[in-house]
Amino acid sequence: MAAIALRRVRQAAATPGQVAAALAIAAFLLLFLVLPVATVAYVAFTERGTGAFTLVNFLDFARTELFVRSFLNSLYVATMAVVLASLFAVPLATLTSRYEFPGAGLVRLLGFLPLVMPPFVGAVAMQMIFGRSGTINLLLEDHFDINIPFMEGLNGVVLVQAVHYFPFILVNLSTSLANIDRSMEEAAQNLGSSGLRLFRRIVLPLAMPGYLAGAALVFVKVFDDLATPLLLNVKDMLAPQAYLRVTSIGIADPMGYVIALVLILVSVAAMAVPSFLTRGRDYATTQRGGGGLTRARLGPAGLAIAYPLVGLILALVLAPHLGLALLSFATVWSYSPLPDAFTLAHYARVFGESSLYIQNTLLYATLAGGIDVVIGTAIAYLVLRTRLPGRRWLDLGASAALAVPGVVLGIGYLRCFYGVTLPGGRPLASLWIMIVIALAVRRLPYALRACHAALMQVSASLEEAAENLGATKARTVRRVVVPLMAGGILAGFVTSFATAAVELSATLMLVQSNSDAPIAYGLYVFMQSAAGRGPGAALGVITVLLVAACTVASHAVIRHGERLRGKES
Repeated sequence: MAAIALRRVRQAAATPGQVAAALAIAAFLLLFLVLPVATVAYVAFTERGTGAFTLVNFLDFARTELFVRSFLNSLYVATMAVVLASLFAVPLATLTSRYEFPGAGLVRLLGFLPLVMPPFVGAVAMQMIFGRSGTINLLLEDHFDINIPFMEGLNGVVLVQAVHYFPFILVNLSTSLANIDRSMEEAAQNLGSSGLRLFRRIVLPLAMPGYLAGAALVFVKVFDDLATPLLLNVKDMLAPQAYLRVTSIGIADPMGYVIALVLILVSVAAMAVPSFLTRGRDYATTQRGGGGLTRARLGPAGLAIAYPLVGLILALVLAPHLGLALLSFATVWSYSPLPDAFTLAHYARVFGESSLYIQNTLLYATLAGGIDVVIGTAIAYLVLRTRLPGRRWLDLGASAALAVPGVVLGIGYLRCFYGVTLPGGRPLASLWIMIVIALAVRRLPYALRACHAALMQVSASLEEAAENLGATKARTVRRVVVPLMAGGILAGFVTSFATAAVELSATLMLVQSNSDAPIAYGLYVFMQSAAGRGPGAALGVITVLLVAACTVASHAVIRHGERLRGKES
């Protein structure tokens, strides 16, 4: 077995250029992340008119039945979405990580497909399949005279969100399960434990850190989501209430800011839960990756159970993709299990009338991804290669954007920058560049983690060798470090690009005209009416293909980098 030696990377004193870069990044984060969030908090604690500190706004929140109900509904939806997502993810993760069977690779691939579709797009598609007049219920009424309210009210939001976000639990739990030393299971089996008891008492507890990380992410995503409840006409949840207060009453109304602050606090608390629950407990095993043992092969009896179970789960979670594809080609699809006829007219309309949405998305997502990898590379270098005081705060500040809901960031931008007028009288917040900045801030944590991981695998001795040969620090970074990080930088860019392309919460707050709108906004507008759902579905298919292509490209880049590192070693 080859030994891997890890040594502490030598960190040098920061150069004036690096100090300037750190100050520029700090200014960017302060202006476009800290200031908007701080403004939201300030207004929430401020009495309207006088500007005095007050808790009255929070008392009004607690006394208003609509807001209390919205808060409880959001907690219910997020919690039940985690429960339902777990019912999808745990069996798939267990089967694909612990057992080998024909088609296991395909199951792993299909399990990640829901992530390439924005949840609010999937909501409309799922209504066509599981709604009161959808395919499933029409068939149930014809054959059994029953109608099941899959998509009614809060339960519809739970179903859509669980179907879309369960891969977050799947990927984290699969990784944890794959890293468990299987000899521990053998020891438990020798002591008489087997089956569900073995899984419940040994396997699942050891994989708990991965499960909790995925569950917390699902909870935060669902709790903060704006568009899916709105498209399902569920308005008594916190994120829709924050949006409706600001858009209907105005940015001066303090109650929208109170709701926004509650969203932030719950998100931060949820992200902290995994660390709290696993604190002081040891989940380490003596050998990583199953102790070198191969996956167990399922026998005929196991396959007889596994295939129907996997098939049922995949049929459910892939239903939105099928529904969206059918809707995009349907002439009429109403009160019938399948469309009456098919047409390409919706795609012709999208490419004819909505090409600007696509152009704007490509521009915004490209700029946002570029900003993210530049800042992410700079922060990673400052943290790993210098002794600059406060460098950890840059990392923490950039990562904190993950806990700030898009609707909150949008509200903060409107409050901070709408009053800043440019020559000609146009508010700063109405410029399309503010959408780009919001997208960049929202997706910065993804690019930062990719760049950080890439730089950790670049040996500092290569930089030292270049500097010993006379290269300046800047030239070394440009000619040595960045090329060696290229795979991670590209993966970070693709991840930021793909997720920014379907971001709606922040853009819904900031788009001022159709000419500045990206795809996500266009999808939302189309899906508001029955007549627009066909073109909206066509635009949704284009979006899914775009995100899927970016995801495949990202994985290809990562695998290529791993192969290159394997050859070098």
